[in-house]
Amino acid sequence: MSDEIKRRPIRSFVLREGRFTEGQRNAYDRCWAQFGIDCVAGEQLDPTQLFGNSNPLYLEIGFGNGEALAEAAAQHPENNYIGIEVHRPGVGHLLLRLEEQELSNVKTIRHDAMEVLRHHLPDQSLDGVMLFFPDPWHKKRHNKRRIVQPEFVSLLARLLKPGGTLHMATDWEDYAEHMMQVLSSSAEFKNSQGEGIFAPRPETRPLTKFEQRGQRLGHGVWDLLFTKEQG
Repeated sequence: MSDEIKRRPIRSFVLREGRFTEGQRNAYDRCWAQFGIDCVAGEQLDPTQLFGNSNPLYLEIGFGNGEALAEAAAQHPENNYIGIEVHRPGVGHLLLRLEEQELSNVKTIRHDAMEVLRHHLPDQSLDGVMLFFPDPWHKKRHNKRRIVQPEFVSLLARLLKPGGTLHMATDWEDYAEHMMQVLSSSAEFKNSQGEGIFAPRPETRPLTKFEQRGQRLGHGVWDLLFTKEQG
């Protein structure tokens, strides 16, 4: 086995593109120049330059089809948002929404989230991070692929401002317990609800159609709200 293969990072995602509709494709081609961010090796992003202001900045990792991100941006024009998603159909769907709603406070990145966190964001540049319904990798042998790991938490601690928020949600109870354990083990974060306590869904996390369907079927959802320690 070569050294390159040995060093290859474990990915928390698999590129299953799914159907890329004509509307999504057209939006992707038409709107990427306006809303997209191309990560260049060795270069950090400058949020103030990207948005033309220094408004509070929130990052959503793995935004899916982008509906929740677009809704948050529409409800809070005083904030800036960056969304990371690797799947083109989801990115195209979000770009279509941003264009339709004439939103100017959202940028999107189509890149490995861990690489963005490691190399492309300035320290203490984020006011909040959102991670909603990440791939649970529910088979035990795949648990190592879960994005919520100690390194992930350490990266977020470096990128969040003191007092910044970390909001995660999952509909897999086992993953919720895993998230709680990893976050609770970090000295740099404090559970805003109290030690080991999950949070009620805040209004800042829109209720998705997927979640509504799950509720009708009796499925649970677990929210975690942590705050970066003041230092």
